[in-house]
Amino acid sequence: MTDPTFWNDQQAAQKVIDEMKSLKEQVEQITSLDEALEEQNMMLELIVEEQDEDLLEEQKKAVKQLVKDVDTFELHMMLSEPYDRNSAILELHPGAGGTESQDWAEMLLRMYTRWSERNGYKVETLDYLPGDEAGVKSVTLLIKGVNAYGYLKAEKGVHRLVRISPFDSSGRRHTSFASCNVMPEVDNDIEIEIRTEDLKIDTYRSSGAGGQHVNTTDSAVRITHVPTNVVVTCQSERSQIKNRERAMKILKARLYERQLEEQQKEMNAIKGEQAEIGWGSQIRSYVFHPYSMVKDHRTSVEMGNVQAVMDGEITSFIEGYLRSKMK
Repeated sequence: MTDPTFWNDQQAAQKVIDEMKSLKEQVEQITSLDEALEEQNMMLELIVEEQDEDLLEEQKKAVKQLVKDVDTFELHMMLSEPYDRNSAILELHPGAGGTESQDWAEMLLRMYTRWSERNGYKVETLDYLPGDEAGVKSVTLLIKGVNAYGYLKAEKGVHRLVRISPFDSSGRRHTSFASCNVMPEVDNDIEIEIRTEDLKIDTYRSSGAGGQHVNTTDSAVRITHVPTNVVVTCQSERSQIKNRERAMKILKARLYERQLEEQQKEMNAIKGEQAEIGWGSQIRSYVFHPYSMVKDHRTSVEMGNVQAVMDGEITSFIEGYLRSKMK
């Protein structure tokens, strides 16, 4: 950072600053945990010497908090895979079922937005296609911040909802599905070859809610990667140029994810395993009726307070998944 040319590339400079802040935070956490442990050792000596029951009860609470802090730090250090530190691109798509599943996708959108804001991440909507009556047909979010992808990769898969449908006049119970796809926001230094001749680029008028620019210019961009038939859209910016830049970033992330999936398929073939992630193989069930329960089928982590989960309290599910991967 003391290099005179450091600020010549502001984007690269900001990356270095963010990395420095993250490393500094880790060192401070280690120092704090070390000091807390030393403090508890000294208190234990005092308790043994004084035989003070009140101090013992106080220490039990302090040790419980220390264990919790160590667990949190340990989880943070688990995020060591490539691109765990990156921001995340999160996509939600409803399954079959029309308005019911589109409403479920919007409920998940709210859940992830709440979780992100609660954990200090910035949420930007890159693309939003509203449902015909309610909910969303598709939505793409950019969740910005250190380790966003590392945590949210745990959410990739199919999410199942069981409830009494508010759209059914007969009050019957419905089961709905929505898929969540999570990719790292990849930087320009990732080597993904995208040839200009392989791209089909269309522009159209934005359809989402917004200011005066909406529906006045063809600012929204749709890019099709012809060889893979991967389609991405972006309509979050007023400028067609900026929407194109963002769409290209999403396309790069999609193609990178595709590359990783192909590598994983090869590894699974060698190991004789079958990939588990797929439509119809839900990772988590959210049951509103006849009882209240959210259960992750990969880790068996459960939570009885469904409303709290829908308000963004999903960290226990994320932690359970990450810890299961360390075994």
